[in-house]
Amino acid sequence: MADNDGKKPILVPVDFSDHSLAALIKACELADCTGQPVIILHVVHDPAEMPGYYNRVTKKKKIAHIDDLAQEAFDTFLHDAIKQYPNVKLLQEAQTRLVIGLPVNRILEMVDITKASMVVMGSHGRTGMKHIMLGSKAEQVVRLCPVPIMIVKEPTRHSK
Repeated sequence: MADNDGKKPILVPVDFSDHSLAALIKACELADCTGQPVIILHVVHDPAEMPGYYNRVTKKKKIAHIDDLAQEAFDTFLHDAIKQYPNVKLLQEAQTRLVIGLPVNRILEMVDITKASMVVMGSHGRTGMKHIMLGSKAEQVVRLCPVPIMIVKEPTRHSK
């Protein structure tokens, strides 16, 4: 899915964390230099995999579809990012995608569907038992992804 100039997009999976915000800002900086479009992706997790992931939103709405709640959280994340970084024009121009499924599988599928040139994603950088027990989605994507990947581990320290 190249844009009108034939440039392949940079895919940025986000989970609404500070790490994914840092990755999104880094991807926009890179895309600004290369003239590439940005596609921001959020994968709605299977509730059985991560129960409670959208709990903070569901307290306001007792009956709602999880994808509706995820879309609301996605919209809020992007609104807050644009407000926090008003000079990053690509935040306002980026395409967004919300898909349902297992994160690693869906990220890899979206790389193929969008013909992304690279993936930029945040990582919490967990180590030790937590990493062994849960595994790292970023690490799995790095191992399986057919395009280059940039992992952003620290929240951004850029001036706004």
